[in-house]
Amino acid sequence: MSIKSLQRTGSCLFVIALLALASWPRPAATQDDSAGAAPPNAQMKRYGGGWECDRGYQNVRGSCVAVEVPPNAHLESLGHGWGCNRGYREGNGACAPIEVPAHAFLGSRGGGWECDRGYRRIDDSCVAIALPENAYLDSSGERWKCGRGFHESGDSCAPLEIPQEGYVGRSGNDWECNRGYRRRDKSCLPVEVPSNGYLDSSGRDWDCERGFKKGLDSCLALQVPINAHVGHSGNSWSCDPGYLQQGETCIQDEG
Repeated sequence: MSIKSLQRTGSCLFVIALLALASWPRPAATQDDSAGAAPPNAQMKRYGGGWECDRGYQNVRGSCVAVEVPPNAHLESLGHGWGCNRGYREGNGACAPIEVPAHAFLGSRGGGWECDRGYRRIDDSCVAIALPENAYLDSSGERWKCGRGFHESGDSCAPLEIPQEGYVGRSGNDWECNRGYRRRDKSCLPVEVPSNGYLDSSGRDWDCERGFKKGLDSCLALQVPINAHVGHSGNSWSCDPGYLQQGETCIQDEG
């Protein structure tokens, strides 16, 4: 067989193979529930392809079925379901009115109720809070606190027993000692400041002057070795530059 005959035979086989491939069955394209033509009461999605039900309808097995809105209800924001109106609560597919008891009001969302200020919720009613003498309602309006100078004692407010050199504290329900005094049990005892000491910022304890360190009940003079100085705190010492601490001395740094 000549070369030209071989080339002609090969070309024919290639064409036959292409035709055979073209005739093979192709796999069906996958589709989601919203692919294809839109059913009645639906529209094609603006983005992403497929379709979606119109407002007031919901997708039920590929069809758009009208949302049945019960009395005292409304379509929710997307329009494919419903919610109860303010003052009503959902139950068993319907909207039942919320029964607001005396001394109560509908909450901000309208799906429940809250007690008025000065009342406390107990089961399904609002019970008045028994406010003792020298007390006031707190910010929640559901509890009480004792006024300044009084403290809670059971269901009442008892006056604070303030000792000499004491005063009503910032909270108003307890007492503190004046500066220079320290609280001990139910009394204010003077802070005993030793020589070379002073009252600290709290006014209820003492600290030592610069060059002294605090002992049990006195201020001890610092023993500063050679080539050292009183540190930044004033109550300890540090070695001078070029020296290293070794025990209670400073040795020259040979490094």
